[in-house]
Amino acid sequence: MMKILLLSDTHSYIDERIIEYATQADEIWHCGDFGNMEVVEELEKIKPLRGVYGNIDNEKIRRIFPEVLRFNCQKVEVLMIHIGGYPGKYSPLAKKEIAENPPKLFISGHSHILKAMFDHKNQLLHLNPGAAGNQGWHKVRTMMRFEINGEKIEKLEVIELGVR
Repeated sequence: MMKILLLSDTHSYIDERIIEYATQADEIWHCGDFGNMEVVEELEKIKPLRGVYGNIDNEKIRRIFPEVLRFNCQKVEVLMIHIGGYPGKYSPLAKKEIAENPPKLFISGHSHILKAMFDHKNQLLHLNPGAAGNQGWHKVRTMMRFEINGEKIEKLEVIELGVR
């Protein structure tokens, strides 16, 4: 069993609440728009970090993190793309990646809109943790946590970090 903290769109912001939840996870997954290397370095100090770069991330972050990340966590294949859209409205890149090899879990960020929805057509779970940072049009900072237990994605929770 793996405990995952999922966040996105920190936009150079990290606080004690994010750090507190990160310490409770086995891995931290960040779906882009870190904003700066300080966020990356702070998260890497706490737990193993996986992620993709976002549209605001600089060249240094883009050298560390890919645009598209595929990996297995336990027996769950994961696909992560910052600008990925959601079921029925996937970005062209996400649509291509999903069509070629549908994952069990597809994660995107970018929109600052928290979503958890099942894509019946592609038989996958889509997650967007919203935005954990202070920049953007969202009103409440959010992230998610869940567990992967073999083939199962369980105990999905939305974490509200407060008004931005």
